Amino acid sequence: MTRVMAVTFAPNGRLYYVDPGVTEAAVGDAVLVPTGSGTEVATVAWVADTHIGADLPVCNGRAGREDLARDERNRTLKAEATEIAKALIAEHGLPMRVVGIDLDDNSAEYGRIVAVYYTAPQRVDFRALVRDLASALGARVDLRQIGTRDAARIVGGVGACGRDLCCALFLREIEPVAMRLLKGQDLAANQFQAQGACGRLKCCLAFEQPLYDDFERRAPGLGARVVTEHGPGVVVGRSVPSDTLTVRCGDGQRIVCPVATVGISSAHGVADVDDV
Repeated sequence: MTRVMAVTFAPNGRLYYVDPGVTEAAVGDAVLVPTGSGTEVATVAWVADTHIGADLPVCNGRAGREDLARDERNRTLKAEATEIAKALIAEHGLPMRVVGIDLDDNSAEYGRIVAVYYTAPQRVDFRALVRDLASALGARVDLRQIGTRDAARIVGGVGACGRDLCCALFLREIEPVAMRLLKGQDLAANQFQAQGACGRLKCCLAFEQPLYDDFERRAPGLGARVVTEHGPGVVVGRSVPSDTLTVRCGDGQRIVCPVATVGISSAHGVADVDDV
């Protein structure tokens, strides 16, 4: 077992996993976490003993008063930089949308670097914008165009399931989602239902597909004659999330049964679902 600590850099934000090292911290404590742009302040979400297969960054200790002040100052600067960037983009009439801003105060070569993440329908000539932004912010500006999936990860939100977006909460890598998954999950007839907040196919289609594959191996198909605790019947509905089948019995009654409790009828063949 390895001691693992989950931290987040924003309220209800994505969880990142670190090695606590010698740091004794409880849920809600502010700690120092090494990142690609230097050490940042994060909040502890949970600490537990668990198995982990990857090397984790080591926590640099609890955040002190100066660390918290710097973090609050950077949050204020990000908010101000966001408003300045939006205003200048509107002034230049560019088809861009600011998604997020990062500050890097640890660059000895360039001083403070402000990274502006944006989305745009096509390539944008932002040379004049960069000059004005650098002058207004007093820093080197790095404009980075990102896709709609990455934008949804940065902005966050709630999915159709009522939970926080997977990309913002726990997915480390966002992988392409194949169209063929729609047919396997009975969504081909309603592709809008399969779209996520980013307008692309939902990420959950990909990591839920093994559940559908396993269900197909175990469960009778629509129209299959089966035997249930209530007698013989025909499968007229299937639900992968609940791992159940809807069976219409001989008396016309429909019952919902766990897949594990349904057996294949000795009367082989497939019935016409509409006629049963």
